[in-house]
Amino acid sequence: MTTITSFNLKPGRMLARNYRVEGLLGAGWQGEVYLFTEAMTGVRRAAKMFFPHRNENDCAVRFYARKLEKLRHCALVIQYVHTEVVRLSGHEVTVLISEYAEGTLLSKFIEQQPGKRMPVFEALSLLRTLAFGLAEVHACREYHGDLHVGNILVGRRGIHWDVRVVDVYDHGRPSLANIRNDVCDLIRCFYDMLGGARVYAKLPVEVRSICCGLKRSLIEKRFPSAAELCHHLDTFEWSAPKPRGRSGRRAGG
Repeated sequence: MTTITSFNLKPGRMLARNYRVEGLLGAGWQGEVYLFTEAMTGVRRAAKMFFPHRNENDCAVRFYARKLEKLRHCALVIQYVHTEVVRLSGHEVTVLISEYAEGTLLSKFIEQQPGKRMPVFEALSLLRTLAFGLAEVHACREYHGDLHVGNILVGRRGIHWDVRVVDVYDHGRPSLANIRNDVCDLIRCFYDMLGGARVYAKLPVEVRSICCGLKRSLIEKRFPSAAELCHHLDTFEWSAPKPRGRSGRRAGG
């Protein structure tokens, strides 16, 4: 029996007698994610379809479903609905159905910004929202496992952010190391929001003190948890601006 590396589902196809395929949302090592519409209700759902060779004995889908269920009260996490089994190309394929969260991948959002980087205060605001959501996950004694700008969905709502993570990963039992890795990954996301290495030296000292030069040991010491990062973002003080001379230029400039 051949190994499936893509389901190649076309829009309009019906699966499990209740789901109409609308299109491909993304693909990864474990499988592909499609947008489905429930035929009976018209409700849109995200459907993660696992490649059978990446989901032996349904181990991967069980891990994923149980973790989403455990984190169902966390605002950062997409809500699990149920699972279906369909037959494709002679294979039994397990499909994990979840809510469809609208938004733009953070990687694409950054690309759309002037200079391909976010303004400092906007990035700080988004970091605060992400850190709060991650703190909720950690309070449940869980972790994300692979946080990066390619698996965070963002959307603006007034002055607020709506954010979701689109995947969770299995690196074994929850541990302090896994939780601290999440915080380091989040700081890396913040660094990428601001334009990365090409502008880092020009960023305000308050921002660089958060990024810690991406040195893991410094990040772990300064922000041992997402909650500590939230506290810092809520309480740090900005340095006073340099006084301006009569010409309007900054003194010493």
